[in-house]
Amino acid sequence: MERVTQMLGAGLLLAVLGAAFAAPWLAPHAGEAQFRDYLYAPPMRVRIVDVEGQWRAPFVHRWRLADRVMRTFEEDRSERYPLRWFVRGRLVGLDAAAGQPLLLLGGDGLGRDLVSRLLLGARTTLGVALLAAIGAVLLGVVVGGLAGYAGGAVDEMLMRLADLVLVLPTIYAVLALRAVLPAVLSTATLFWLLVGLLALVAWPYVARGVRAIVAAERGREYTLAAVAVGAGPIRILVTHLLPATRGFLTVQATLLLPAFILAEATLSYVGLGFAQPAASWGAMLRDASNINTIADFPWLLSPAAAIIVVVFSVNVVSGAGGRGGALGALTR
Repeated sequence: MERVTQMLGAGLLLAVLGAAFAAPWLAPHAGEAQFRDYLYAPPMRVRIVDVEGQWRAPFVHRWRLADRVMRTFEEDRSERYPLRWFVRGRLVGLDAAAGQPLLLLGGDGLGRDLVSRLLLGARTTLGVALLAAIGAVLLGVVVGGLAGYAGGAVDEMLMRLADLVLVLPTIYAVLALRAVLPAVLSTATLFWLLVGLLALVAWPYVARGVRAIVAAERGREYTLAAVAVGAGPIRILVTHLLPATRGFLTVQATLLLPAFILAEATLSYVGLGFAQPAASWGAMLRDASNINTIADFPWLLSPAAAIIVVVFSVNVVSGAGGRGGALGALTR
């Protein structure tokens, strides 16, 4: 059963990563495209049986705005609009003659397609999380490896620096650092800024583990043999000692990834992350934060469902079901 669950988690994770990679092709519309007549439009129903009971190729009906004030829609079944595949450089869409957008998950408060923004937001959110996790692991490997191999004053100094970062309430430290920086930044600048901030606050969790492993392996026979034959410190560290940390680094990376996804969502939700018109899962949740809006238009919570799926998948694949290590620290 556990094996099946891990395979399911791996499949979900690969599907999300693949969808994020192919988002410009999978998204039916541009992320910033607005359709003024479809503000808060509900998800369109893809049908294969028409009103007369005949089987058809997949199609949708037009949403007709029934009440402009209450934002209620009715399905106009007088016409069918078949789905078109591989149109205008995208996987699926509707003919231009249809005169309406394809809103498979509905529209947001500005009439933008939620499917498109969810896919494009995955590139932003997962991109920040993946690159920040890689940065934290690399920085932790360098600092921890150096501390564990050198020992003495170097080890003491680097570990005290790591302790200084570790005692900070991490998510609040990230919020404070972001708050003192300029409020208005380009999407690309903000992307790399968040990657750097998250990596800087997370590297000590990796460094301490790497340091402990390297320090323990430094006295083993194979290391002493390498020293005896004249191998240099860098070669010993890279060739003999750091490979022993691979299992630990894999676990830490799978813990950091969901933590960074939640961190990006938190920053964007409180207005310190990505802003309009950029799409990210945190920014989309901020747009849906009004409780009345959520009650009336629950499809706006689709980014929350995406975050739950990714975090669940990573934790299942890594076997880290609890909130331990870096994940617990970064989300405390």
